[in-house]
Parts: sequence; C-alpha cells; structure tokens
Amino acid sequence: MTVPATTEIRFAQHAPTSFFPVVDGQIAPGGIPIGRLAERVGRTPFYVYDRAAISMRVQSLRAALPAALHLHYAIKANPMPAVVQHLAALTDGLDVASAQEMRVALDTGIAPQRVSFAGPGKTAAEIRQAVAAGITVTVESALQLEQAVAAGEALGVRPRVAVRVNPAFELKSSGMRMGGGPKPFGIDEAKVPEVLDRVRADGAHLCGLHIFGGSQNLRAEAIVDAQQKTYELGLSLLRHWAAPVEWLNLGGGLGVPYFPNEHELDLAPVAANLHRLCERAHADLDAPLVIELGRYLVAHAGLYVCRVLDRKESCGQVFLVADGGLHHHLAASGNFGQVLRKNYPVAVANRIEAPLDEVQTVVGPLCTPLDVLADRMMLARAQPGDLIAVFQSGAYGPTASPAAFLGHPAAGEVLV
Repeated sequence: MTVPATTEIRFAQHAPTSFFPVVDGQIAPGGIPIGRLAERVGRTPFYVYDRAAISMRVQSLRAALPAALHLHYAIKANPMPAVVQHLAALTDGLDVASAQEMRVALDTGIAPQRVSFAGPGKTAAEIRQAVAAGITVTVESALQLEQAVAAGEALGVRPRVAVRVNPAFELKSSGMRMGGGPKPFGIDEAKVPEVLDRVRADGAHLCGLHIFGGSQNLRAEAIVDAQQKTYELGLSLLRHWAAPVEWLNLGGGLGVPYFPNEHELDLAPVAANLHRLCERAHADLDAPLVIELGRYLVAHAGLYVCRVLDRKESCGQVFLVADGGLHHHLAASGNFGQVLRKNYPVAVANRIEAPLDEVQTVVGPLCTPLDVLADRMMLARAQPGDLIAVFQSGAYGPTASPAAFLGHPAAGEVLV
C-alpha cells in the first residue's frame, strides 16, 4: 500500500511524551491509519505493537551503551511470539520465567545457551525441560540447584546453571523492589558462597551470577548506584568462585514514564557508568556484563485500542463507554484500585488532530466502577464508533490482565 507523507505528533498535553506517525488525521502505527488497521484486525479491542519503534529503541541503546555489554530481553514484559521473534534477532539473549515462555523463546530458533530461566517457583519438571534443552537454569534456592543437578544426572548432561543473588541493598526509588532484605527472589548474598561450593562439588557448569535489585526506575542516579553496588558484589562472589564464568548479569531497572509529571529516563549517566564497569569487567572477570530489560524495550511501542460503544452524561459528567477495559489492560485501569489511580496517556485515535475540547471519562464494559481507562481527561469530543488509544501499552498488557473476568472476549494482538 502507498502511505501518505506522515508527520510526528508529540502528546505533550498527556505527559509522558509519545511518538507515533499520523496519516489522514489518525494515529498510524506502522504507517497504517488506525481505522484501517482495526478493519484488518477485524475486531476491537486489540493491542498493536510497532516493530520499527522497538528496533529504534534497541538501536538507540546499542549506540549509547558499550559494545561489550550484552543486552537481554525479559520476555515476561511482552511474550507475544512475533514480538519475541523480532527481539531475538536484535538482542544477545532471552530471559524467561516459565515453561511456556521457554517454548516461545526456543521457537524463535535462538541458541539455547542464550536463554536463561529465572523464577522463584520453578517445578522439577520445568527445570528438567530447561536442562534437557540446554537452557541456563537460574537457581533461586538450594533445592532448585539440587533439582537441576538431578535432572542432569538423569539426562546424562552437565546442567548449565546461574545463581540468582538477593543483594542486601535495593534499587532506590524503584517501582518494584526485587532485592534488599527478606525476598522470595534469589539466595541471600551471605549464603551464596556456600551455594557456589555446592555447584562445584556437584559438577554443574556455572554460567554466571544474576543480581537484580529492582525495576521501573526513572532516576538515573539510583540506577547507577545500584549497578555499581551490584558489580562490586558480583566481583566479590566470583572471586570466591575463582574460576571463569560466561557473564555477570546486573539486572535491569530502566523505567518508562506513564503518568503526568514523569519524564524519560536520562540514559547518559547510566551509559557512562556501564562503559566504566565494562572496562573493569574486562580486567577483573574477562567476561561480559549483561543487562536484562523488558518494559524499557517494548512499552513505548504499543497501543491498546478499543471502540466507543456509547456516549452518555451523568450529573454533568460525560462518559464514553468502550468495549475494552481493565480485563485487557489492568495497569491502565489502576490495578483493581490497589494504588492511587493516575491516567495513562490516552487519545481519540481516529481524530488525533481534532482539538482537545471536552472533558470525558472513558470506561469499559464491565460491571464495576474500577473499569476506567481515562478519568476526566481533556480529549477530542468522541462519539460511538470512534477509537480510543491507550499509549505506553507495549509491556504488561494482556498477559498481566484478568482476561477471563466477567467472560468478555480476549483482546487481539498484532505486530506491524
């Protein structure tokens, strides 16, 4: 198809900023006007992910970060097979957290040694599958190590393992704190030397250490501090190991802005620090450092699109009732009211160049007052049939939402 000349629109009125091309007055992921895309998908609601936006994010990271640094994709952020296939070709490895994600990763054709399997609740059967496939099992307890060794003995292979460390410190200002104090994730740093001794005694192949302090952080100084502490801790533990490893995984933590007054992470200080750490790692470890990112690679590249079914007024407030809501996009609705709700960036996608001239509330079809996608936002005046787009929706969308709640159809997914 021939796509008209596009312009880029900055949604500054809905901080954080989002960029998508505009064609014929409509948001156009992949250069396809959203109305035409909805016709192609054949139904609403749906998620659409823009492969060019994903590629550009990886390219910008590669340009800023040291060449020696390995970049992994944590597929729990968006396990859609087409998205994982695309990122498998752009990154150095895939991190999975279940047998299903393991199958999605292996279906890309990636070498099994480039896949690592983390998670505090692995079953013995899942560990055996990973060992059989040649995937690295990131052990998070002494029992998981025993199960990996037993699987290797039964299969006649030497299991590939990494040890996940629960550090004594945390990633400050993090949306989710994965380390520091009592945690179900990993092995307390004080106990790791004993576990490393067990790895050696059992004859398993130690690929490296995985140290993950937290995620969804927009403060560069906090990320730099955590990465420096992570490196020092990893170096100390690997000196105890006193043998070569394949890598040291510093975790992730790079956040994305969702709400008003949030801003894009300043990558420059993080990149500068990683350049210094990679230089040290070359001398100290003779092994590469790894960062593992999920949300940061895909969140910006996704839209959740639903259709207005009805327009109504109640006590002077305008409601747009849509066919999509919290059952597909739990995070945008406010996570069942467990946190102070803030609006994601939202727009009337097929009227993106129309003036923002009316305060409207976008609600879903569910029988609960929690089913809200936009609460009293200034939007273009919308009518039944118009398409609503929720930005920053490329991560933790359909697989992180209660799709079976009240029995409505599942959302579609498409990569363009």
